[in-house]
Amino acid sequence: MIAPMTQYSFILLHGDKEKFLSELQQLGVVDITRSSKPIDSFSQSLLDNIETLRRDIECTLAGSDDTTKELSAKKNDLLKEIADAEPWGDYDRERLAAFHPHFYSVAAKKFDPSWAEQYALQTVDERDGTIRFVILGDTSGFPLKEVSAPQRTPAELAPELERLEDQIAVHQEVLEARKADIPKMERHIRNNQADLDRYLASQAAVPAAEDTIDTLVGFAPTECDEAVTAYLEQAGVFYLKDKAKVEENPPIQFKNNKFVKMFEVLTDMYGRPAYDGFDPTPFIAVFFLLFFALCMGDAGYGLVLIIAGLLLRKVKSFRDLAPLVTTLGVATVVVGFFLHTFFSIDIAQWKCFQGIRGIFLPDEIAGYAGGMVLSLIVGVVHLCLAMVVKAINAVRVNGFAASLGTLGWTLLIVGGVIVGGIALTGVMSAEVTKWVIIALGVVSAIGIFPLNNPKRNKLANVGLGFWDTYQMVTGLLGDVLSYLRLYALGLAGAMLGMAFNDMGKMVLGDGSNPVLWIFFILLVLIGHTLNIAMCALGAFVHPLRLNFLEFFKNSGYEASGRKFNPLVNNE
Repeated sequence: MIAPMTQYSFILLHGDKEKFLSELQQLGVVDITRSSKPIDSFSQSLLDNIETLRRDIECTLAGSDDTTKELSAKKNDLLKEIADAEPWGDYDRERLAAFHPHFYSVAAKKFDPSWAEQYALQTVDERDGTIRFVILGDTSGFPLKEVSAPQRTPAELAPELERLEDQIAVHQEVLEARKADIPKMERHIRNNQADLDRYLASQAAVPAAEDTIDTLVGFAPTECDEAVTAYLEQAGVFYLKDKAKVEENPPIQFKNNKFVKMFEVLTDMYGRPAYDGFDPTPFIAVFFLLFFALCMGDAGYGLVLIIAGLLLRKVKSFRDLAPLVTTLGVATVVVGFFLHTFFSIDIAQWKCFQGIRGIFLPDEIAGYAGGMVLSLIVGVVHLCLAMVVKAINAVRVNGFAASLGTLGWTLLIVGGVIVGGIALTGVMSAEVTKWVIIALGVVSAIGIFPLNNPKRNKLANVGLGFWDTYQMVTGLLGDVLSYLRLYALGLAGAMLGMAFNDMGKMVLGDGSNPVLWIFFILLVLIGHTLNIAMCALGAFVHPLRLNFLEFFKNSGYEASGRKFNPLVNNE
């Protein structure tokens, strides 16, 4: 959910501004409205320092920086030069120059031994199907094109290679020793970031009374009102306090439980809502998790993700994502078991599960593939929920009368789906179902056509209603069919995994040869590893698309808010 905000307007003497902002940083809960980018050379220099330190840390951890790359490039060039010079061997270039040497290289099968009878030819090297030779003196009429002579011999290049390797080794020792300075560099980053935030906040102040006073605007979570006002009263700062208003564009802070908080990173990829909007993260948390598990569709792959999530906890740069990966793995195990698939093996055929086969997804539902029907059902539920959310938010923001069009569509589609679902269970007779559908259609049509906008002419509303009907019919069908990708991705992963299993069985044969077991294990291990990687990529991208496009479009979600970014002391 979106945390309610309180708006503060501060009025202070110009000379007190820096001290006030420093104390606000200590408090750590007030977001001063300020630029999100550098505004002058000083703020740019602070940002450049931060970026430089971050690059230094990254290079130190990777054991490679610009100097390392430069030295490595020189070494590669030198090794290539040595490789080119080595076949020609070590020779006295000045002494040989007196005989006017000409260097040639030709494929062994094209070499003509008669050349040695016509020219002063000396073979130097024969390897890899190539003959290298030198002709001294005149080469008039010789049919081959001369190649460039080595500029330096291997003996001349060896000391330079040794010096370069010594430089690389010394620099690697420097980078290794610099790892001890990483905590200090991280502390400098935090300090520079705090200085940058404070400076940008100070530049956002509006001067008044001939630059003798400054005014600042800030926002803090309403739950922090007591702490903020206590500080302001103690500091003797003059301030005005009011509930945050949408037109002031207050920052957005999410207030979610531990489970939903893991998925806030996905919402931020699209953008935070407006202050009068709704937080889509709880819906993303449930449906992205479900969609991901359906796309993976394999309990064995879920176990691999759980292990990966636990290992990521030990990697500092990925520690924050570890709980999300583990949770996705757990969901994949549960859904994969429901789909009775374990490393692309149908566990419904295992004797140990014969007694509980009824909980597995049927291979067919009403003559269609069970996974396809399940995907469409999940899609319909997702879209219906989106329309309900849109209707509730429309009434909350615009009022009941201004939301009759949205309510009409929600009643027609969501109500129709519910009634249809009940009718399929046999609870209602066909006659009752018909009249309920007619009643829903009549009531919905009133909101969709004549009353979709109370401020417009009724005839204009009817025309717009027909246009909305066309868009809704064509768009909604495409949206529902988009959810077939959940079935298609799961099926593709399962089929590819089965292919690797079958290939492994063919290699293994009857299992009597121990050596073939090694090839069987390697083939299955490598195959499923590749399949997991591809499945995970698709299982991330496509569920994200279904949430960002289908759900957000039908729920009316707009990402026009900005993230809550309070002044904080990063010590």
